Amino acid sequence: MNAQQQFEVIKNGTVEILQEDDLLIKLEKSIKTGKPLIGKLGFDPSAPDLHLGHAVVLHKIKDFQDLGHDVVIILGDFTGRIGDPTGRSETRKQLTEEEVLANAKTYQEQIFKILDPQKTRLVFNSEWLQKLNFVDVIELSSKYTVARMLERDDFCKRFKDNYPISIHEFFYPLMQGYDSVAIEADVEFGATEQKFNLLMGRHLQKEYGQEPQIAVTMPILVGLDGVQKMSKSLGNYIGISEPPGEIYGKAMSIADEHMIEYFRLTTRLDSKELLEIGEGLKTGELHPRDVKMKLARELVTLYYSDQDALTAEQEFQKIFRQRELPTEIPEVTLGENPVWVVRLLTETGLVSSNSEARRMIKQGAVKIDGEKIIDSEEVIEMKNGAVIQVGKRKFARIII
Repeated sequence: MNAQQQFEVIKNGTVEILQEDDLLIKLEKSIKTGKPLIGKLGFDPSAPDLHLGHAVVLHKIKDFQDLGHDVVIILGDFTGRIGDPTGRSETRKQLTEEEVLANAKTYQEQIFKILDPQKTRLVFNSEWLQKLNFVDVIELSSKYTVARMLERDDFCKRFKDNYPISIHEFFYPLMQGYDSVAIEADVEFGATEQKFNLLMGRHLQKEYGQEPQIAVTMPILVGLDGVQKMSKSLGNYIGISEPPGEIYGKAMSIADEHMIEYFRLTTRLDSKELLEIGEGLKTGELHPRDVKMKLARELVTLYYSDQDALTAEQEFQKIFRQRELPTEIPEVTLGENPVWVVRLLTETGLVSSNSEARRMIKQGAVKIDGEKIIDSEEVIEMKNGAVIQVGKRKFARIII
């Protein structure tokens, strides 16, 4: 592809490119010299799994990779211990090195569900940040002013509302920006909420005598609740490494009004197909349920296979349309019997905590052999082979 064609591929689906003219110049220079551009994408391993919200940016940098350019994924094992203050109304709890490295291990595995491992350089930013001495840190902090830092939306709001801002939080965007200096990035990709951090990279590269990177921002994916951005901490996410049946079932819970957005941001359908689906929904030619099933199939196929998508769909229809139990139900050996129902749910792994167990019971989402449990204080005598159901998609069979 020539520079203009590459530019159009990169621009497709983005929110903003700063600066577009400079990107075109970089692409022309790359073609002329035969030297690929360096594309940067950073992740702080603050949670153990990647979800579809992360995948929006990963698929865009995959486009960049497919154009023949180099991709560097930076795992923020150092910055992750501080935590990105973006969108935070309070100081983020700092993670331990062990927590960050454990999360990073799963990221390393999941990233390559999308990117080509043979064409991707994966690095940890402790490689350069940990080597900085105090003189280096003072020099780095001298490159930016407090006034400019307080222009950042989240810092500005917290300052006005008299919420504390720790000094170490100011270092986060400086360190992330310094990552761009360390790898001499040509283009950095990120969600729109990362714009401040991406522009910091441009600023610091200028300060250190480098040609500034291009900042490419991507849309933020709304979560399954249809309100807030997709986030594991909010529980409104679809993880790209979740089992096929879980991805399919969660996709079927997406609100009708967000289906096209999910098709556009999370699948590889081309613009013509998206237009046809949108028109079909508008005219009534396509039923929303059938469109949602197509979306669910597309997602499972993208991260697994056509066969996995077909199996997941058959299981979904069996459970939700025919009201049957799943073909395969995990078996859990019960040690204590009779057992407090809350403990039963946590020990089977169907919920992650006692509070979640109580909440699910209160919502009427817990059944044992088809009978709804309504009292979270109940102690139950379990039968061998009894089936516990939590919500619509979680099951366990009890072995005494």
